[in-house]
Amino acid sequence: MTDIFEPRFLLASLHIEAILRSTTVARRRKTLKSMKDGAGLGDAYGATLERIKAQDEEKAGLAMAALTWICHSERPLQVDELCHALAVEIGATNFDPENVPSIGTLLDCCQGLIAVDAEAMTVRLIHYTVQEYLCSHPGLFSKPHSILAETYLTYLNSKRVKDLTPHSLPAHGSMPFLKYSSRYWGTHTNKDLTDHARTLALELLNMYEDQIFVVSLLGQVLQNGYIGGIASPLFSGLHCASFFGIVDLVTVLINAEGYQVEQRDCVGRTPLAWAAENGHEGVIEILLERETIDLNRPDVYGQTPLGSAAIAGYERVVKILLEREEVDPNRPGTVDRTPLLCAAISGHEGVVKLFLGRKDVDPNRPDTDDYTPLLCAAINGHEGVVELLLRREDVDSNRPGADGRTPLLCAAISRHEGVVELLLRREDVDPNRPDTDDQTPLLCAAVNGYEGVVKLLLGREDVDPNRPGADGRTPLLCAAISGHEGVVGLLLRREDVDPNRPDPDGRAPLLHAAAIGHGGVVKLLLEQEHVDPNLPDKHGGTPLSYAAQEGHGLLLQLLQAWTFIQNPNTPLSHQLRRN
Repeated sequence: MTDIFEPRFLLASLHIEAILRSTTVARRRKTLKSMKDGAGLGDAYGATLERIKAQDEEKAGLAMAALTWICHSERPLQVDELCHALAVEIGATNFDPENVPSIGTLLDCCQGLIAVDAEAMTVRLIHYTVQEYLCSHPGLFSKPHSILAETYLTYLNSKRVKDLTPHSLPAHGSMPFLKYSSRYWGTHTNKDLTDHARTLALELLNMYEDQIFVVSLLGQVLQNGYIGGIASPLFSGLHCASFFGIVDLVTVLINAEGYQVEQRDCVGRTPLAWAAENGHEGVIEILLERETIDLNRPDVYGQTPLGSAAIAGYERVVKILLEREEVDPNRPGTVDRTPLLCAAISGHEGVVKLFLGRKDVDPNRPDTDDYTPLLCAAINGHEGVVELLLRREDVDSNRPGADGRTPLLCAAISRHEGVVELLLRREDVDPNRPDTDDQTPLLCAAVNGYEGVVKLLLGREDVDPNRPGADGRTPLLCAAISGHEGVVGLLLRREDVDPNRPDPDGRAPLLHAAAIGHGGVVKLLLEQEHVDPNLPDKHGGTPLSYAAQEGHGLLLQLLQAWTFIQNPNTPLSHQLRRN
């Protein structure tokens, strides 16, 4: 009995076979040296394929069909998905479940070139080099995309699928090929539209509304998944053809009776909206030839076609839509985000540049959280977008969000050094502006130990290195508490930094570092000329007493030695000398 989870050591046997084909020891060594992670096995793979083809016609055909699906599928196929796909007879009016081959039969027919991933239960090639070999020999597969497309369409047009009610999806085990075929039939049809596929596709699209495969598709592509219960029309054939971007089918459908280019589906989207969201330029150009098109019509999520294209980063689509006079480039969508803001969040530089090239685009318009495009780009570290936005003279570089955080502060918190540097080049950027919790960019960077950000901020002469947060702690004190030696060192190089400034409890940076046990920080602070090693807190505790109390022996010795060196005539120094 075949164990479907065993790779059967095919790679090892192929390596040995390839080595033994060499006729001398030197050539065998050369062959062995060339084999790394499956490389150099082209001849062995070719020989395996020849053995596959030498089987009887039915087994050879099944094996090549399986390899076609595995090589050209849009995602890894589960075992039952592949087996059901191979059971479809192109052009048949119904699907015969008794025609489904077993996975054991597939493994035997493929001579070990495929295996089953035991964890994901997907079928894969035995090694990535098999895929490379097969793809480098396109003659092995005759019109693979048209075969896959016609298989999908035959299956979806079958009586077995048409008879299913659209109100609820069947269990995966009973119809495992439904989900995959519903989602990807158009992808392969668009790559190779044969006359037969065209006929099958039009048959499918002309009865597309309110079918089970529509529910399956929407469940996979909508933001929160389709949950049903929305009134008809659910999703028309024109919506579907536009979603997949099949220009030929869209042309036929918009010229047919009963199809309206402005018809909205169950989520309020028009065919234009679906084409824009998926970047199908050809379909958009066809639809825009109709004078009745409303470019600013939002769906139930509040998103316009322009907004959808901006989110996805489809520059060409955005350019086509912006060339239309009636389009509103500032119309916001979900959570009041404009197309420019959406593009800025995702870092789509080309799209951002297109919007900023228009004088009627507001670069400062915020969303419901008062986040502007610049703020969003800074948060996400999109340097190119930040640079583009800062070129606009009307961009407010200090405008904060609802939490009071400016673009500079957000970039500092997120450790986006490139963005911090770009913002600090602007003279109008305020490096000291705090958020609603009274945290400045320098304070946030110091707390987190971001040396690069701290160094950039300290490069601005107008930065206040002593400004405390709401708890009264300065950047130096916070870095000392956290033991960030690099940050402490950078701060101490600034002559205007006060190394003795305490928190509200009177505890200075040295006292905190000594109490916690940060020896490196203590040493850095003690090397400062103006540091007072005996400065007590409100309770009379000193760095020395806290180091002793916490049992930091080495620090205690360091502080004692330092006290002796700096103040040889103190009572403590006399005691140390006697000891």
